[in-house]
Amino acid sequence: MTELGKIIQETKAYYCLECGICTGSCPISRYDSTYSPRLMVERALLLPEANTIEDEHVWSCLTCGTCGSRCPSAIEYRGFTRLVRDVARGRGLEGVCTHAGTIQAMMELQTTNLFEKDLSWIGEDLKVSKTGEYYYFIGCLPQFEAIFKELHFDGKEHARSTIKVLNRLGIEPVVSSQEKCCGHDFYWSGQFEGFKELARYNLEVIKKSKADKIVFSCPEGYAAFKQIYPELFGKLKFEVLHITELIAAKIKKGGFDLGEVGCKVTYQDPCRLGRFSGIYEEPREILKSIPGLELIEMPRNRKEAVCCGSSTWINCSRVNKRIQLERLKEAQKTGAEILITACPKCKIHLSCALKDNDLDEKVEIKDLNVLLAESLGGKDIA
Repeated sequence: MTELGKIIQETKAYYCLECGICTGSCPISRYDSTYSPRLMVERALLLPEANTIEDEHVWSCLTCGTCGSRCPSAIEYRGFTRLVRDVARGRGLEGVCTHAGTIQAMMELQTTNLFEKDLSWIGEDLKVSKTGEYYYFIGCLPQFEAIFKELHFDGKEHARSTIKVLNRLGIEPVVSSQEKCCGHDFYWSGQFEGFKELARYNLEVIKKSKADKIVFSCPEGYAAFKQIYPELFGKLKFEVLHITELIAAKIKKGGFDLGEVGCKVTYQDPCRLGRFSGIYEEPREILKSIPGLELIEMPRNRKEAVCCGSSTWINCSRVNKRIQLERLKEAQKTGAEILITACPKCKIHLSCALKDNDLDEKVEIKDLNVLLAESLGGKDIA
């Protein structure tokens, strides 16, 4: 059986009914009439293998999962795309890297012994540990900040805000200068071996911390550990948590009082937190618990939410920008002053589109944990 034949079998692509629901649901197909998930599958089934492996459109998919969530045959199209990319990479093919390949180079560097995180930004006002029950996986936040300064993206502020929130939950998390990228982008861009290398390394770092609960503020890191790591290494010896799960649980129990924030906000569901992981209500419960804050939903929310328009730092074109601009206009029409994100990439990509486009009124884009840290102000630890 050919490599493509194995992919078709594994992702159940042969069940395709040619109904076109996937293409009708796809954010890319909405603005690029030459791209169609249905046609990608059809070509794989009917044409020689090279037609699919060498098709430049294989790098256009956002792997957002919208098509799969609506497919009546339950075809795993995002998995189909990932596996085809694995084969294409093996044959020396790849998409167009954004930002001159800087981010890919950063990830490659982390597969070597030359990389170590600088944690000096944590400061003495925040409480962290070297070993303990909870481990905060920071991910690539500090590195993203160096690349996206022009977008006023402050990865360290995001991470500091997360630690502050954890402290107010009574948690002094373990943080490590030794951890590396979770490997999410390697996994989805056809660099499977690099992903496995990073995953093995991170599991060893966490093992040494003696933590049995790993907390993420990044949905991609959360999804990688929650869903992909166990597929490769079996059941993990620790619990994987997104910070919104911890906060929402604490709010229900009481004792996590937030200060007033008088504004109207709307919320962007990240693909990896929403469609991938089913976490829709926890962020909303948190926002609704903030005194003075009014949450106004965009028409397309939760399972129907639109992707931020880019993925794995590959093939970001005018099509992706149109997706982002459409989402910003949808947020603007709600009358909200702030668009809340719970994903660093959502904030980066939507901020980029906001910077490059003239809107009648520009909605502010803010990270959920930064908003919470501001709301907490000087309150004592719960």
